[in-house]
Amino acid sequence: MIDGVALVYCDEHFDTIWGKTAHGLVRFTERYDVVAVVDSTHVGEDAGTVLDGIERNIPIFGTIDDAVAHYRESEHPITHLVFGIATDGGRLTEKMHQDLLHAIDLGLHIDCGLHYFLSEDPEMQELAEKRGVTLRDIRKIPPRDQLHGYTGRIKEVQSFRIAMLGTDSSIGKRTIAWKLVEAFRKRGMSAELIGTGQTAWLQGARYGVRMDALINDFVAGEIEHAILQAWDEQKPQVMVIEGQGSLLNPLYPGGFEICAASQPHVIVMQHAPLRRDYDGIPGTPLHPLDRQIQAVELIADRPVVAITINHEEMKPEEIDAHCDRIERETGRVTRDGLVHDLDPVLDVLIARMEQKDSV
Repeated sequence: MIDGVALVYCDEHFDTIWGKTAHGLVRFTERYDVVAVVDSTHVGEDAGTVLDGIERNIPIFGTIDDAVAHYRESEHPITHLVFGIATDGGRLTEKMHQDLLHAIDLGLHIDCGLHYFLSEDPEMQELAEKRGVTLRDIRKIPPRDQLHGYTGRIKEVQSFRIAMLGTDSSIGKRTIAWKLVEAFRKRGMSAELIGTGQTAWLQGARYGVRMDALINDFVAGEIEHAILQAWDEQKPQVMVIEGQGSLLNPLYPGGFEICAASQPHVIVMQHAPLRRDYDGIPGTPLHPLDRQIQAVELIADRPVVAITINHEEMKPEEIDAHCDRIERETGRVTRDGLVHDLDPVLDVLIARMEQKDSV
């Protein structure tokens, strides 16, 4: 059951890496019926075409008013606005603030994954109460008495666990994690995504945490708890754990707790071959792929068994050559999850799954 009919707000950012939450919602979500995107730089275009060259019948409007008016008389009028921009530091600009106030005034429920909590903004809170709408802050810190410590019970979980890590933040880890889950299910195997960020929740992940909304002492315990909950309720054959940041990105050194708490059997590494600097730190060169693999395998004490790539800055005809080069250099099967099928990656993972007791 979906939460509502959603308009994704991504004004002036849809074709940038800061639009990654919107990108995820356009590609896939089980939580909403996404019918439109707001971005004044791509008015009249299809969001799927702008994003991946695949038409998804999700038009882009220049304003919230235009989108709401378009669907007002339809069978599915817009009920929710989902904030689709991952801003630096999770903060709102004044324009964003005014646009959200206007959406509230139009009677839309607002779901937002920023560190700026809309429900604690006096102006928004007062208007939301007047209009009878809900403000959901996806990154709000849970009450301490609801947080879980690490127990070690992870050893009871028999699901084959894959950590979907990456060489940087905003590089496509979550997207490929979902694609792996989908690929396993197509092969008739039960699989669950363990989300670790707000966008996975917005996409409808049943199990997970928002890591950067947690007190550090509870991060490992909350990751373990999400995995235990999935095991106790579903007993899936496979769990794919979404990565955060990268081990070597100074701004977003995610991955340590994921490796320690989830105790994956294997790792898949997402990489952008033409990216030069770490996300958010211009002038700080990305560590080479072989060094990144070495670091992850040392920390996790588990093998990186496949590479998936992000084809940013590549021409379509260059993608296969980059995959072939990385496969030769690393000795690991390499695919672009947005262009290629992932069958070769699945074959490697299933082979490892069948021998997981010796991994």
